[in-house]
Amino acid sequence: MTHSLLELRHLRTLVALKQSGTMSRAAQLLNVTQSALSHQVKILEEQYQASLFERKSSPIVFTAAGQRLLELATRVLPAVETAERDLARLAGHGSGKLRIAVECHTCFDWLMPSMDALRERWPQVEQDIISGFQADPVGLLHQDRAELAIVSDIDEDETDMVFHPLFEFEMVALLPLNHRYLAKPYLEAGDFAGQALITYPVPDDMLDLVRQVLKPAGIEPPRRTTELTVGMLQLVASGRGFAALPLWAVNGYLERGYVARQRIGPDGLTGRLYAVIPKHLAGNAYLADFVHVMRETSLLSFPGIKLM
Repeated sequence: MTHSLLELRHLRTLVALKQSGTMSRAAQLLNVTQSALSHQVKILEEQYQASLFERKSSPIVFTAAGQRLLELATRVLPAVETAERDLARLAGHGSGKLRIAVECHTCFDWLMPSMDALRERWPQVEQDIISGFQADPVGLLHQDRAELAIVSDIDEDETDMVFHPLFEFEMVALLPLNHRYLAKPYLEAGDFAGQALITYPVPDDMLDLVRQVLKPAGIEPPRRTTELTVGMLQLVASGRGFAALPLWAVNGYLERGYVARQRIGPDGLTGRLYAVIPKHLAGNAYLADFVHVMRETSLLSFPGIKLM
């Protein structure tokens, strides 16, 4: 019997290409370099002496050979993943609590779809979000009041915690429609001077715009705060000030022409999010799977997200 070259990683590559539509996004999804991904595809194509997808197609269009392998992948991979979860349950690790603490008001937009996906995979895991904004979500892990926290920065002094990079994203400035600053190529720190800055009621060190741009430049614009994203956008739309939010959190409002966006700095302003798990829970199967689910679901569902 001829030995097959196919491995699970090859099948995962094909599914990632189908889901993401491009080589670069598939590489992010699989946490490999684009060159490593191209090498995998090349090996398969040499083995089967056939191209797997049409070159320069966007999104990727599979050939007949690629489609046949993709059909195999869509049957095999779910069966393998289900079996692995069943084995975790048989070992007594398939149920428990997942209490999530978050420090960002906009986290719920991408977090809820991830929780829905995990519920399908681990139905016996009781999920909950710790109510209210948490200024110190990692502190809740120390108090055994949560199993996972979502934070925007790594604290290297937290030696009892494991930090998992989730994704990075562009923070955009939100301006009223037809504002004169929309003619600029990008906004600088000085452009915020004299403009009311509309933010959530959180400490300055949790605001990327303040921490990374305004504070280093010594700019302290007047402030207005609101708990609600829609309230923030309403104030911007009525000309009451500027705001800065993740692109994925406001894309729907931008598409409807409610407010306008502008880049912050020549290279844009980047925000990052991390999942934090106590070291003693690092081997928990459903927690580890949730980190994977959050990364995959967010990359495939929201614009402007890039995996770290």
